[in-house]
Amino acid sequence: MREDPIVAEIRKFRAAHTARHNHDLDRICAALREKQTKSNRRVVTRGPRLLRQGIDAHFSET
Repeated sequence: MREDPIVAEIRKFRAAHTARHNHDLDRICAALREKQTKSNRRVVTRGPRLLRQGIDAHFSET
């Protein structure tokens, strides 16, 4: 199977990014939170979608 060059580039970036943070998930998340805080973009946090509502809606239609 032929490798997609875009996927290869993303994998290369991801490997370099995790290596920069010593493959520590806590450090990676902290760095991403810091980057998010420094950006001037608005962050939208949505509430959880309850599974029960989806199931009830599905079965009430039949």
